[in-house]
Order: sequence, then C-alpha cells, then structure tokens
Amino acid sequence: MFLLFLFVAVVTGQNFAQDPNAGDVLKPSKYPDGIYTKENSRTRRAIPYTTLREADVMWSKRVWRMIDLKEKINHPLYYPTELTGDRKSLFQVIKDAALVDGTVTCFAPMDDEFRTDYTKTEIEGILARWDSTHQTEDANNPGTMIAAPMKINVTSGDITKYQIKEDWFFDRQRSVLDVRIIGIEVLVEKKTEGSGEVVGDKPLFWIYFPEARPLFANQEVYMRHNDSERRTLDDIFWKRLFSSYVVEETNVYKRRIGDYTSGLDALLESDRIKNDIFKFEHDMWHF
Repeated sequence: MFLLFLFVAVVTGQNFAQDPNAGDVLKPSKYPDGIYTKENSRTRRAIPYTTLREADVMWSKRVWRMIDLKEKINHPLYYPTELTGDRKSLFQVIKDAALVDGTVTCFAPMDDEFRTDYTKTEIEGILARWDSTHQTEDANNPGTMIAAPMKINVTSGDITKYQIKEDWFFDRQRSVLDVRIIGIEVLVEKKTEGSGEVVGDKPLFWIYFPEARPLFANQEVYMRHNDSERRTLDDIFWKRLFSSYVVEETNVYKRRIGDYTSGLDALLESDRIKNDIFKFEHDMWHF
C-alpha cells in the first residue's frame, strides 16, 4: 500500500511540475482523474535498435525533413498548447527535460553534428525574448507613457515546425530498408517587433534523438479512436505517424533544396528524393 501511494505521489509530482519559464502551476486533482491508475506508458522503455554493423550497411542516404505542425496529422506533436494533467506537447516535453530534469542536451541551431551544447542559462535566454516597444503608464506622471521592455517566453503555441535529421540504409543482414532519426531541431515563429507579423521561422536548437527516446517513450499523445490505448511520442516517430517533406539530402555542394529551387519545383524535388529511396528498395527484389 505504501509503495502504491509513493508511486502516485511521484507521478502526480511529474505531471504537475511548474513550468520554469511561464511560471504556471497546475493544481493537483483532489481525486484520481480516471477509473484506474495509468501505468503502462509511464513504465515503458524505448524499443532498442537492432544491432547494426558497418559491414551490413550496403547503402545509406542522409536526408533532412521538415515537420509542419499545421498539418492535421502532426497535431499530436503540437497540442496541447497549454499545460494539462495527462498530456504535453513535444516542445513542452523537450523544454522540461532541458530546464528541469536536465535529461536532454540542447545544441546550437547551426550545428547539426551536436558539438556546441548549451548551458541551462543559455537555453533560458533562447526561450525568451524582449519586446522593446512595450509601454506602460508612469506611476509618477499619470497619463504619461514610458518604455517598459516586456519579457515574452516561447510557448508551445509559438512552435511551428520541427526539422529532423535521419539516415536511411539497407541492412543486408536483415534484407530490409530501415531508417533511424539522428536529431530533432525546434523552430519557432519569427515575428517583427511591434506589429507581431510572422515573417518566417527561426531555429532554436537541436537535440540528439536517441538521448530523448527514453523520455518520449513515457509521454502519452492523443489518439482519436481510443483513450485507453494511447500512443507515446516515441511511437509517433518509431511508426512514422507524421507527415513531412524533404528539405535536403547529402550532396557535393552541401546545399538545401531551397538554395536552388522554390515553390512547386521544391515540392517536386522533395518527392523525387523520396521516390529515389523507395525505388532503391523496390529494385533490390526480383518478382
């Protein structure tokens, strides 16, 4: 009985932890929010990768993909935008792990090889910006407005896209074409001061995906058809339950698709790269 009470206390403390940037605190429920205690997702472990030898990789291709959170299939990664008791957005999970638990390391956005890591103080600075156009009334001179820069924290609602770096490879030991995600980059809406007009996306930082997998394996996401069989964030990436488009493949020029084409041609180039990977696997077999 004591162990059960301790488990519930620990889970409750994790679910209702304070957001260090937003300063919001969820009040714990007076009674259990459900007809049973959920233990499956909270005790799950990430499925280990199959052992891979260099000698077994007869072909590989590295690509970078963009996950647009505006697409409906990607909404489980975007919502909820506010703190809730049973679910968190992907950004909230990463932020809590980086600032509270220290279980995830963040790396500079220009470095997708994970060499330049950020300290906790640097991450807190990245996840906040100052609005220098904000004004307030002068307490000593009523009716007079004075400049009062306001700190604005990055929230889940500001995150628009994720970029993933992954390796596709053919494992001749198992005779399968497989893929493994190497890293995830977080991008936020880039807005102009004053008007707040969105003018693009701004990369924040990279995380090393294998380091975050144990954390993702314990975080539930919303599933439309059955609340008792919810998937986890790790399931989303493991089972490829998301939509994305290719923005770069390894090439001699080290350039992205957007560097040499745009618009509809960029989408067609993205599809060409995906089809090349598919055709490689298809051509490995004789029917």
